[in-house]
Amino acid sequence: MKIAILVEGKTEKAFREHLRKFLQTQLSGNMPKLDFYPYDGRIPKEDKLRRVVENLIGGSNPADHVIALTDVYTGTSPPDFVDARDAKRKMHQWVGGIGQFHPHAAQYDFEAWLLPYWRTIQNLADHNLNAPSGNPELVNHQNPPAKRIKAIFRTGKRGRSYVKPRDAGRILRDNDLMVSINACAELKAFVNTIISACGGTAIP
Repeated sequence: MKIAILVEGKTEKAFREHLRKFLQTQLSGNMPKLDFYPYDGRIPKEDKLRRVVENLIGGSNPADHVIALTDVYTGTSPPDFVDARDAKRKMHQWVGGIGQFHPHAAQYDFEAWLLPYWRTIQNLADHNLNAPSGNPELVNHQNPPAKRIKAIFRTGKRGRSYVKPRDAGRILRDNDLMVSINACAELKAFVNTIISACGGTAIP
């Protein structure tokens, strides 16, 4: 089984190995080949996304499935997406009826999936700022999760910048990905797409 995953470049560097390690616990003996295709800034959209998916499925070394993982908060003005549901709907429309294509979105950005590990974030930043309350994937109010993590790093006693490939990786390395999966429905849906494609049992 070969699965191609389109993802923003910095997310790929932070997330890839931790995702693989987790999937090995769920798909023992049936682990897929995960090929990440990182993009600088954001994944393609509209006709370009359709062409990328078609090339990956119909190329000389075709993928069995293609997953696109985008942030809802892309920094564009006006915003590309209203929420994760809107992002997935639009990506479906752009690509058309290709059954092997699976769109997913982090609501509002990848860092929402790090918020369940706020104690680790506090320790890395050396700051006791309280965690955002409520569902991690609903934290925004014009202040999305990435900005909140950058703020605690910047104002912490260590006074350094949050660097996604380095610091997100450290946050995930010290924690169980299942904690975030159980707290974040969009992350669970993304992981379950891979598990189900490989014939495994989806996480309830």
